[in-house]
Amino acid sequence: MRMTRKFLFIPALLFAIALMVYLASQDSLIRAKFEGRRWALPAKVYAMPVELYAEAPVSADQLVWMLDQLKYRADPHLTSQGTYTRKGNEIRLRTREFVFPDKSEPSRAVRLGFGGGALQTLEDLETTDAPALVRLDPVQIGSFYPTLKEDRILVKLDEVPQSLIDALLAVEDRDFYEHFGLSAKGILRATWQNLKAGGFVQGGSTLTQQLVKNFFLSSERTLGRKISEAFMALILEARYSKDAILEAYLNEIYLGQDGTRAIHGFGLASQYYFSRAIGELELHHVALLVALVRGPTYYDPLKHPERSRERRDRVLDAMVEQGFVTAAEAEAAKQRPLDVIKNPHQAISRYPAFLDLVRRQLQEQYRPEDLTSEGLRIFTTLDVFAQEHLEAAIAKTLSRLDPSSRPEDRLETAAVFTRRANGEIAAFAGGRDGESSGFNRALDSVRQIGSLYKPVVYLTALEQPGGYTIATPLLDEAVKVESGGKPWLPKNYDGREHGQVPLHKALANSYNLATVRLGLSIGVERTAETLRKLGVNREVDTYPSLLLGAANLSPIEVATLYQTLASDGFVTPLRGIQAVLSQDGQTLQRFGLELRQAVDPGAVYLVNTILQEVMSEGTGRSVYSYLPEDMHVAGKTGTTNDMRDSWFAGFGGDYTGVVWVGRDDNRPAGLTGARGALQIWGATMQKIAKEPLDLLPPDNIEMLRVDGDTGLRADDGCADAQELPFIKGSAPAAWAPCAEGAETGGESWIKKLF
Repeated sequence: MRMTRKFLFIPALLFAIALMVYLASQDSLIRAKFEGRRWALPAKVYAMPVELYAEAPVSADQLVWMLDQLKYRADPHLTSQGTYTRKGNEIRLRTREFVFPDKSEPSRAVRLGFGGGALQTLEDLETTDAPALVRLDPVQIGSFYPTLKEDRILVKLDEVPQSLIDALLAVEDRDFYEHFGLSAKGILRATWQNLKAGGFVQGGSTLTQQLVKNFFLSSERTLGRKISEAFMALILEARYSKDAILEAYLNEIYLGQDGTRAIHGFGLASQYYFSRAIGELELHHVALLVALVRGPTYYDPLKHPERSRERRDRVLDAMVEQGFVTAAEAEAAKQRPLDVIKNPHQAISRYPAFLDLVRRQLQEQYRPEDLTSEGLRIFTTLDVFAQEHLEAAIAKTLSRLDPSSRPEDRLETAAVFTRRANGEIAAFAGGRDGESSGFNRALDSVRQIGSLYKPVVYLTALEQPGGYTIATPLLDEAVKVESGGKPWLPKNYDGREHGQVPLHKALANSYNLATVRLGLSIGVERTAETLRKLGVNREVDTYPSLLLGAANLSPIEVATLYQTLASDGFVTPLRGIQAVLSQDGQTLQRFGLELRQAVDPGAVYLVNTILQEVMSEGTGRSVYSYLPEDMHVAGKTGTTNDMRDSWFAGFGGDYTGVVWVGRDDNRPAGLTGARGALQIWGATMQKIAKEPLDLLPPDNIEMLRVDGDTGLRADDGCADAQELPFIKGSAPAAWAPCAEGAETGGESWIKKLF
């Protein structure tokens, strides 16, 4: 007998030790995960919010479109946040409260009156005041997810309606506040209900067991996993309060699928299915959400509305049975529709090329794991209206220019549009297909820029006012240059020579021969140095061909160059981000305006006036088939050899934009800058540009009438005279022969010029 006891005692002791070790390890696992960061929260990326104020350039139709993007619901009574109603040109809406980087905006009910494509009146419905500004919550344009694309909005227990908790306990765990993680009563009740139904209708797992299964364990169905689930449920109940367990469950439970994004937790589910904050849910809403716990796919209200309604009504019956609601309240809830919104889909990456830019800019200061797990809230510079207009212009223009449906034959494009005042990126295209997440041409496609380089050459010359002015005569005649042991014989696009032309005409008409002669006289290396001063850091080969754009740059680099010109010579880093907030709304970082004076503003002013001439009289004049002539935009077309690349870069009063069109395999596109890229630029600016370009001359600029033929001073006696800007002290002193009282005889005007 003693031997038997001894043999029994030793295995029992070993089993007890093994069990203690096992329980200790499970306890350690539970504490580490439950007390640490429970969930990897993806970063949410937002576009700029729509701001409503008197005379804001937005129509009633545009605002309704934006409200649809924000998942606002039509509700004539404005009973909750995120609702609106429209009658003709009047819209009433109740905004959502939202935490912005600068302050928190409360929800407010407002009446908006529209006319003439703009907001005319703005009234607060609750105070009858006329607020100066109403800001809508911004459109979420994407998220940065970890490998598992789980999404959730964390809620605290006191934020959850009591009716939701009641419904959940009535259906899933009636004895939650009585058991210790396992419920024998619940198992027996479920077994009896299943026997009566002749099939599986109710489970016996407690909420604690369900939390363990979803939060700590895999989904495999094995005896070992079931045993682990039971022990871990007991440990969880011993370690933590019922409220802590319930709150974790409310945030963890899987409630649906949105494409590749998994909907977890009641906080996100209420937004996804109803476009409501969890605190605004009504009884029929909470019953439907609890109905999904049993099978989000099987009871999906979007795909199986009748099935989900039947299950919702069962939940309401269970609430009556448990005394949480009256039979009348349940019956009233049953008469309500499912109330799910028509299109709840939230794109993981609505504008993938722009999100790629944002991720790259963030990775300069944040670790990749921070972007996918800390729940950061990233506020960007993207204007959704401008982005949609750009994508529409791309689709319409390229379908007209390039009807081919074969991917290998299709034209591609890239575009960057910035706010001229601060360099913020308002619209961005990495390719023809705005939804493609492949090759980002705006950032990574490095192509020759052709004549877009010419303003750099002329700016370099005009920074030397003692040698060159806007009216300096240049010779547009054939030139032969030895380069790399071979002769280089550049030609004009039209194949002609134009003789002596004023400097501004040479650039306005994009004359290659005059540009090469000018560039050789000032030095190719000096133009490359000017390019660097304008904000382009990429090294370029300083061969003579650089003068005609044999520089390989990406569209974003070209946008930096032209943003500096548009900013009067101030280098402004192009930004896609305004601010980063933590998951709880604390500001982590603001990305403010950075300016650095890089080149003489007087010389930039001269170049910009010529770029306006490009658009009014030169290679870009077709833009005014899109824009009114009083917009006075400035810009430059660019075409590379064999018409492989079509470029346009330009700016108005409020936006700067760069567009490239070509083929990925570098085959000829068959388009000049004016026939290709300019068409996309013009169609986009037609929709987004509101302000004309009124160039303000710096203090060192003076205006003078000069003769168009000679570049000398002119008066009313000169038929071809025009008023041109000059850096003070550089204007010609001699009078043209056409001027009254001009000298006759003596030295010729050409000699006097030099």
